[in-house]
Amino acid sequence: MSTRISRRRLLGIGAGVTGAAVTGAVLATHLPRADADAGAEEPFHGEHQAGIATPAQDRLVFAAFDVVTSDRGELREMLREWTAAAAAMAAGRAVPGGSTNPLAPPADTGEALGLPAAHLTVTLGFGPTLFDGRFGLAAYRPAALAELPALPGDQLERARSGGDLGVQACANDPVVAFHAVRNLARLGRGTVVVRWSQLGFGRTSSTSRSQATPRNLMGFKDGTRNVVGEDAAAMDAHVWVGDETDQSWMRGGSYLVARRIRMLIEAWDRSSLRDQQDTIGRLKTSGAPLTGRAEHDVPDFVAATHGSPVIPANAHIRLASPEENDGIRILRRGYSYTDGMDPVTGQLDAGLFFLAYQKDPRTQFVALQRRLGVHDALGEYIEHTGSALFACPPGVAPGQAWGEALFA
Repeated sequence: MSTRISRRRLLGIGAGVTGAAVTGAVLATHLPRADADAGAEEPFHGEHQAGIATPAQDRLVFAAFDVVTSDRGELREMLREWTAAAAAMAAGRAVPGGSTNPLAPPADTGEALGLPAAHLTVTLGFGPTLFDGRFGLAAYRPAALAELPALPGDQLERARSGGDLGVQACANDPVVAFHAVRNLARLGRGTVVVRWSQLGFGRTSSTSRSQATPRNLMGFKDGTRNVVGEDAAAMDAHVWVGDETDQSWMRGGSYLVARRIRMLIEAWDRSSLRDQQDTIGRLKTSGAPLTGRAEHDVPDFVAATHGSPVIPANAHIRLASPEENDGIRILRRGYSYTDGMDPVTGQLDAGLFFLAYQKDPRTQFVALQRRLGVHDALGEYIEHTGSALFACPPGVAPGQAWGEALFA
């Protein structure tokens, strides 16, 4: 192992996002890193923000921010700086600007200098609280950006929920992803503060036909029937906001629901293989539905044996399926996380950082979760401990800034 790699792994990406401590980073960053292709860049500019339909990368740093200024112009200027910085970092370049004075802080923090772009994407969203009247935006709050209601099974912690702004940085190198959020937090100092943050060390869904389906921390393939970016019809039908919106500035955007879902690993590990497979509705080894032989076989929810459905009535894949939910689908791009040991229970604090994009959370995520929260057998093994909702505006053209249409 080279000295450079050793130092980067010892650095860890979760010591904090400029002051926001994230425990468990040592474990997360010591896991094997995906190969960060030299020169691998994802386009930053375009009709839609990158990081939604983009093939899911291996690493995540997510941060929610609270705006601490009451000056609309100051917030707008910060968003301009953030956009320029994100565009540069996505291209594998250093953050632009700064002073040439060696006695002044540099424009870029430097930990990613010399590293490839590693498919970095930076995606921005506006939380419901940004429209509370501080910045004259109340009339421009989309109806779909309604606060998420209390949902069955919620055990939410305020310190892990909400936020005026949300930033999702994904890359195939943990240092590159951390560098992006760290530098946005630094540029926003005095205008925003980090409310909470979360690391993800392994994707738990596929958003491209080119990707194999990964496994979550329960050992099951996750996201087999996910919406994929290449399916333009499905993206338009379920993910991208269209003419149905009441706010024109959101056309081409999407709504992000972020949920921190803790898995009760110890209880799950004591359950039998049959119970695990009945809970999910799939075979653990192959990922096939209980009614099939291969992972991508379409589940047969009618099939029965001895008078009982082969895929149990409370199996997760049944209750989450479009067949059982009037065709509802969402685009998932979640990540596994671990935040060390719970000091109260002495058990592992680990699970799924669930990220889902859709065109209307009221009729998609909320409708699905209301059903899952009451009937899903998986509910015995999970707890929803964090929650946030963000309106992610459309992409930008060169020279434009995030939220430009909103603030105009």
